[in-house]
Amino acid sequence: MEKVKGTVKTEFFLLGFSDHPELQRLLFAVFFSIYSVTLMGNLGMILLITSSSHLHTPMYFFLCILSLIDACYSSVIAPKLLVDLVSDKKTISYNGCAAQLYFFISLVDTESFLLAAMAYDRYIAICNPLLYTVIMPKRICCQLAMGAFWGSTVSSIIHTTNTFHLTFCSKEINHFFCDVSPLFSLSCTDIYIHDIVLVVFASLFEAVCLLTVLLSYVFIIAALLKISSAEGRKKGFLTCASHLIFVTIYHGTLIFIYMRPGTCHSLDIDKVTPVFYTLIIPMLNPLVYSLRNKDVKNAFRKLISQKLLS
Repeated sequence: MEKVKGTVKTEFFLLGFSDHPELQRLLFAVFFSIYSVTLMGNLGMILLITSSSHLHTPMYFFLCILSLIDACYSSVIAPKLLVDLVSDKKTISYNGCAAQLYFFISLVDTESFLLAAMAYDRYIAICNPLLYTVIMPKRICCQLAMGAFWGSTVSSIIHTTNTFHLTFCSKEINHFFCDVSPLFSLSCTDIYIHDIVLVVFASLFEAVCLLTVLLSYVFIIAALLKISSAEGRKKGFLTCASHLIFVTIYHGTLIFIYMRPGTCHSLDIDKVTPVFYTLIIPMLNPLVYSLRNKDVKNAFRKLISQKLLS
């Protein structure tokens, strides 16, 4: 087989869903619809938060950035996927593949950090409400957001370098985008060390984010259980419900995909499951937060009323 050195500029072939040619048009229609809803929902959420002064709080600051990240990382995958579904030549350059993997990992890891920051924000708001504005000023929120971007950049550089340091024996990627597992499967050499690097760094990254979320919610639940009023407890749980639902879906999917040893991977499963977190989860974010959040719904009604009156 032809060896594709990591230092040589060449092309990869994305096999995508070519094993189901009869479904190409249907998949295009479905994925195009999902991507359109994702962009409209997340960009709409950003517009709503930035234009509504009473949503200028740390919680919605993080939600605004989360919506931007969702729109961006879905855009790293979806346009290329849609083109490939209606094209006979499903190729991506070596540099393009590396760039796609880099930006995808960077944006996904940024989202993990932001979800952890949002959990910490909810902990402060519920457990220390009187000191909330002192502990979470705008400066601290910006620093947490910048820390998320910095940490995800370092993580992405490590994983991208680890992956493209391999020597590839094939140009055919059995996936619809450049991801770590399908690229590992093309390696001519032993990937044991590379697999260890992937699992160790991914585990550490997930551990930091999940531990922050879990500890925050342990203290939140303990604080809510001390509230004597049933209505007060209900209101507190509803405040965190949207975030908790999103965290469970998001991290559950990532753990299933990336926290398994390479020998346990099935490319057929790993090709279908990423559809969920690359296309569907970014679409769910604005829906979950808008349908379950009274402040967002009120802001939306107010914005629509203002537009109609104007």
